[in-house]
Amino acid sequence: MTHPFGETSTADEVLGGIDLRGKRVLVTGASAGIGIETCRALVAHGAEVVGAVRDLAKAERATQQVRAAAETGGGSFSLVELDLASLASVRACADGLNEAGQPFDIVIANAGVMAPPFGQTADGFETQFGTNHLGHFVLVNRIAPLLREGGRLVNLSSAGHRYGNVDLEDPNFERGDYDPWLGYGRSKTANVLFAVEFDRRHRDRGIRAVAVHPGVIWDTELSRHMTQDEKEALVASIGASLEAAGASALVYKSIPQGAATTLWSAVVAEPSQIGGRYCEDCRVAEVQESEGLRGGVQPYALDPDNAKALWAKSEEMVGERF
Repeated sequence: MTHPFGETSTADEVLGGIDLRGKRVLVTGASAGIGIETCRALVAHGAEVVGAVRDLAKAERATQQVRAAAETGGGSFSLVELDLASLASVRACADGLNEAGQPFDIVIANAGVMAPPFGQTADGFETQFGTNHLGHFVLVNRIAPLLREGGRLVNLSSAGHRYGNVDLEDPNFERGDYDPWLGYGRSKTANVLFAVEFDRRHRDRGIRAVAVHPGVIWDTELSRHMTQDEKEALVASIGASLEAAGASALVYKSIPQGAATTLWSAVVAEPSQIGGRYCEDCRVAEVQESEGLRGGVQPYALDPDNAKALWAKSEEMVGERF
């Protein structure tokens, strides 16, 4: 399908002319960066948005622009507490949403952490796998009955999934040495695989799931664990990889551009086009098996058997079946 959107498109351009009044959306990580911009664009077009955040006080201060956009655009914005690094918090958030009983048209699993020093969540999971994948796995599955027929789940992944496939034998780095980028890659691969299996399980109700790469955006809190030297080294490494592959040079995106693929996948794209897929630059990405951090999606991230195995392992780890 041809369309006018691409790597430089912004959130407002993608949603141009679209009326989202009557649509209800849940966005995790709504208090910073792409999360704020995603919420702002949605409410500006009339959507009712619930932002799930770890720190309610911080979020109240950080989302004033979202509330202003809601007033002028006819949407609404509210906050709920969610710490993805604590399954007690995740379950409490899900319980509250289920008790309220208000359905969602779209769930956007936007929150995440990138390349921190080794650590563990409240439940003893490696920080990135536990936060980026398992926290969302429990939240989304617990509130799945609230998704309306024809709804969508959008998981924010990353080109970083190319750093590594999931390791279901050692997801918490208990036997292998911890590498922050390998941990990030595994968690981002898990985000894609979760979308693949969720899509398979729910598409009979018209619910489709997709994973997206927002692009390279430095001006967000995601890179808070990196020093400037580490950022420069990473950029040099990516540039060398792209040059070796004969690919185009690295392009940085603004935050409004970073939210565009999320919103294109959630609202604009045809459901059959994006269900169970990985998208970047407002399009479905090509399978690209070559090494290095570049465009495209690794085949292991879309493998249905890999997705089923991750689902089973995730249920085992969180002690809950869905």
